[in-house]
Amino acid sequence: MLVLFETPAGYAIFKLLDEKKLSQTENLYHDFETPEAASKVVKLKHFEKFQDTTEALSCTTAATEGKVSKMLKKMLKKQVAAAGIQDQLLVADAKLGNAIKEKLSVSCVSNTAVQELMRCIRSQLDGLLAGLPKKEMTAMALGLAHSLSRYKLKFSPDKIDTMIVQAVCLLDDLDKELNNYIMRCREWYGWHFPELGKIVTDNTAFVKTVKLIGTRENTSSTDLSDVLSEDLEARVKEAAEISMGTEISDDDISNIHRLCDQVLEISSYRSQLYDYLRTRMMAIAPNLTVLLGDLVGARLISQSGSLINLAKAPASTLQILGAEKALFRALKTKKDTPKYGLIYHSSLVATASAANKGKLSRMLAAKASLCTRLDALGEDSTLELGAEHKVKLESRLRLLEEGNLRRLSGTGKAKSKFEKYQGKSQFKQYPTAADSTLPTKRTHSQSEDQKPLVEELEAPKKKIKLEPGVSSVEVKSEPEDDGSSKKKKKKKKNKGGDEEMPVEEQVAEPTSEKKKKKKKKKSAEEDD
Repeated sequence: MLVLFETPAGYAIFKLLDEKKLSQTENLYHDFETPEAASKVVKLKHFEKFQDTTEALSCTTAATEGKVSKMLKKMLKKQVAAAGIQDQLLVADAKLGNAIKEKLSVSCVSNTAVQELMRCIRSQLDGLLAGLPKKEMTAMALGLAHSLSRYKLKFSPDKIDTMIVQAVCLLDDLDKELNNYIMRCREWYGWHFPELGKIVTDNTAFVKTVKLIGTRENTSSTDLSDVLSEDLEARVKEAAEISMGTEISDDDISNIHRLCDQVLEISSYRSQLYDYLRTRMMAIAPNLTVLLGDLVGARLISQSGSLINLAKAPASTLQILGAEKALFRALKTKKDTPKYGLIYHSSLVATASAANKGKLSRMLAAKASLCTRLDALGEDSTLELGAEHKVKLESRLRLLEEGNLRRLSGTGKAKSKFEKYQGKSQFKQYPTAADSTLPTKRTHSQSEDQKPLVEELEAPKKKIKLEPGVSSVEVKSEPEDDGSSKKKKKKKKNKGGDEEMPVEEQVAEPTSEKKKKKKKKKSAEEDD
């Protein structure tokens, strides 16, 4: 039997002297304790050395993929097939053995016993390969390891997502530093010219204006047309004449100018970094960039660690990626879990109303998961899938916002009401009348208007007919009590006892009219 052994320096073919040793693999390591004992089991027949690292890399990668390299094929033809040797060839890799059997018609064996034999040969390789120095073998192994690790990446330099992770983290840090610098500049210069910060709201324009003006006394003689519009320039010059700020020295202005230079440099570098991030995202994940945007896609990749990790994650994980604290807090307190994380900042979710944000984020996460897998594992990098999904999501959002129903197959009988899906406006008009400070009459509500007045509480006067012979008397009817629903009735029997006449109430003495007449007389006497 022949043994094909692979080394970093080349291929070696050993002759197995005792084939019975292969069936006794449990104690095989005892026969390889020393180089002399190992030489009694196997013997070197031929060694084919690699010419350089490139050849070693090509042969090693072909062997890992189960293919026969040109060098190996040439050596086996010369040493095994052409020599007419009918022995079996022991190979460590079963795929490589099948490839050798197909191309050279040489029977190959690969099992656990062969693996144990290979392990024993590797332990005494320096003694079995006497013609190869150990220092040269170590250098060849190191060079091949470096070359193989680079090859196993299988990514072009444009497809390395580590650069995206670093770029988006640096972009966030620059934004924080830029905000701190601008806030410090506004506060510092505000002591000298406080009105400028209220007039010029744009940060870059404010810094450029401060750098051009210097002290506010130079405002009238400074041309600000390159930085500000005509209206703003006129307002700035007008405010500089009546400014209430304090006076500052030239040293203060020079330090403020240096701070302005730093702000402008960081701003220009941030714009360059953003352009770099956008081009890198279009090269690595074009479909994800088209669907979500470059910044949101880059933050998702940074949060997951790499594009491959993001592609492995399900759509539900991608939907709440970035909201881990809120998720675990909701699970701990047994409340509603968050509906979106970093995906909330995408343009599609931002345009949706509050009622439809959750639905759209779920649909967007599902489509983004598909686009990520295509970008990470697909061979062709095109924008078709991302653009197609974006159009579908926009049309779906339009249907949700407008409130139209979409009939699906098999659901013709189940119709929902139109009002259920009808979109409601999220905006309310501000009542301008609320700004008035003038006293206004108190407006009564409808319930107050319906309340009866005091005069209406008095019941109308009624004339009650009595028995014949009695004159009619005007009587005020008292308000009925809530508890008594029935009217009081008195029955008066006639002399005959058969007829009964109902009387609603007892006749009250007409005292109210007398009191009114007395009051009129008193008022007349006082007038006289």
